[in-house]
Amino acid sequence: MADQFYLIAHEDRTGRSRLHPRATELGLAAALVGELVLLERVRISGGELTVVSSEPPGDALAHNLLDLLIVQRHHRDLRTWLAFLAQEAVVDVGERLRRAGVVEPVTHRNLRGTQTLYMPMNPNQRNTAAWAAARLANILVHERAMDLADRVLAGLVLATGLTRYVLWDVDSHRPGLPRMYAAVESLSPDLLELVEHTEACVGSVLAAGRR
Repeated sequence: MADQFYLIAHEDRTGRSRLHPRATELGLAAALVGELVLLERVRISGGELTVVSSEPPGDALAHNLLDLLIVQRHHRDLRTWLAFLAQEAVVDVGERLRRAGVVEPVTHRNLRGTQTLYMPMNPNQRNTAAWAAARLANILVHERAMDLADRVLAGLVLATGLTRYVLWDVDSHRPGLPRMYAAVESLSPDLLELVEHTEACVGSVLAAGRR
């Protein structure tokens, strides 16, 4: 799920974030937490994140995140965790995509130093990256069955302001918007909390940037 969010949130030609960078980071952090909820390793209730199973996930990134949550299990505030995980989320998910062969790290130099972007560099990689948004739009517009991961992904797209990059064609994609809201409303209470807290965190970041 975090991989799909990453590909939707970044330009497939430049590797740059389509959103305010902090909004993308928070969305990725939420997607990583959401993966652990779907794996039934953590639970969210009342704004708190609680480990309910210490069984290691098969994915290395999810495994590392769960280990961190276990070690710091006395820290439960969800928004604090989202802010913390957001600091490394782009690199963490970018590296997972690199290992999967979907992107390649590209280092740019500028007046402020260097920046590494994870970019699709060949036609196959670009097709994979572009398909992330197109796939979700296709599911929403044509009312195809949505699994739980896609419903959470739709919620995080809404929460972070990525909707216009998924449902980009105002006329043909119009039916997809109510379907997206319905998908969010169908989420379990803990996953709905995750989406709502993500939206609130992103809103706070954007409001602070306008001051």
